[in-house]
Amino acid sequence: MKLKTNIATSDNGFIFNPATGDSYTSNPIAAAILTMMKAGKTDADIKLQLLDIYEVESKALERDWEDWILQLKDANLLEAR
Repeated sequence: MKLKTNIATSDNGFIFNPATGDSYTSNPIAAAILTMMKAGKTDADIKLQLLDIYEVESKALERDWEDWILQLKDANLLEAR
């Protein structure tokens, strides 16, 4: 998934969509994921990095990833496919 290019993010987890004026806050892990997404990393690359950094089982990561992507879609933060 690709984050829209106009979405502003900060290292401390602030997310701003200038097209809608909506703003959100995220936790440090979500902020790191957003940074990786903005850098153009693939979903697979991001998941591998998360598995390497955090003590999480791959099934739990997949479940949490799907929830995360749904939240980003609901907030209109992802590019249309």
